[in-house]
Amino acid sequence: MEPLTEPQRKRMDRNVWGMGLVSFFTDFSTEMIYPLLPVFLTGTLHASVRFLGAVEGIAESTASLLKLFSGWLSDRLGCRKPIVLAGYTLSSLSKPLVAAAFAPWHVLLIRFADRTGKGIRTAPRDALIADSVGKEERGKAFGLQRTMDHAGAIAGPLVASGLLVALNGNYRLVFALSIIPALLCLAVLAFFVREIPPRGDRKEPPKLTLKPFDSRFKVYLLIVFLFTLGNSSDAFVLLRAREMGIVTALIPIIWVALHIVKMITSMPAGILSDRIGRRGLIITGWAVYALVYAGFAVGNAPLHAWALFLLYGLYFGCTEGVEKAFVADLVPAEIQGTAYGVFNFAIGIGALPASLLMGWLWQRAGHAAAFGAGAALALAASLLMALLVRE
Repeated sequence: MEPLTEPQRKRMDRNVWGMGLVSFFTDFSTEMIYPLLPVFLTGTLHASVRFLGAVEGIAESTASLLKLFSGWLSDRLGCRKPIVLAGYTLSSLSKPLVAAAFAPWHVLLIRFADRTGKGIRTAPRDALIADSVGKEERGKAFGLQRTMDHAGAIAGPLVASGLLVALNGNYRLVFALSIIPALLCLAVLAFFVREIPPRGDRKEPPKLTLKPFDSRFKVYLLIVFLFTLGNSSDAFVLLRAREMGIVTALIPIIWVALHIVKMITSMPAGILSDRIGRRGLIITGWAVYALVYAGFAVGNAPLHAWALFLLYGLYFGCTEGVEKAFVADLVPAEIQGTAYGVFNFAIGIGALPASLLMGWLWQRAGHAAAFGAGAALALAASLLMALLVRE
């Protein structure tokens, strides 16, 4: 492959920052809604905890199926941006419709549409970021994307909290106003981000199969799937915080605190993974997750909830961007879109049983059993990662 020209390098750097801005505005919009959604769904619309688990599980599993095909399609077509733009458009225009929901099934349909958009965009977006940097900068690039994502997740709940006070607790109007950052996301993506042709030497159109991938990537996928079975929707964490004494008005604030830790740790962790390797950081992050879920199982005070949310942010910082950079390390460049589709599929396909299991255990045996099961699965995954996957 020929060396990059200076204009090509500038376009690639611009893409990394552009995708960072897209992530910022997307999460700004999402997090104006998401921290309030469990309370809105179970309180205002009188849905059960089991229904909450079904909503989150169905939404995420739908997204996972589409991630598989959209990543492969971007490899086959040799382009990423049109698919990414289509996914972000569907998500951006569907989320604010929560403002018009008057029954639990309305929320289910809206979340289904939102996650469909996420499923369409995620794998091609990750491949576009990987295409835009060299191997020695992958951790940094994905760390930047996660940092900007979390910065939006900080701005969103802060704005939502201020609007709730100013609007006398009018959830619906807050949800409707989330359309503003959603439209800004689409504008940046449409006019700032440019297509980067996928790198690598393609001999024939890629097929949707695991055959081109080596055993390390396949084992990594299996372990990620195991971890995901214990990684239920964060809606349960927010609900548990409420049970531990966090008042409704502070739910957006504790969510902000979580994202502050995510933001300040994601990029340093990505840079560190470029220097010392990614495997150890993933193992560390999963072990922290196990500790956090064990804490939610036994904690019983607001102070415990605050401490656990801050520690929870460290798990995200150590793993989110690093896991994705590790995927690009393990696969050939010409099938990275397919690899990200398979990777996100493995995560998403575990989301439905994870959230259903969490809701079922919570309702039948209590929160301690539900969070304890998540902690055990995370610990098992970290041990298997240490034993079976090489850097």
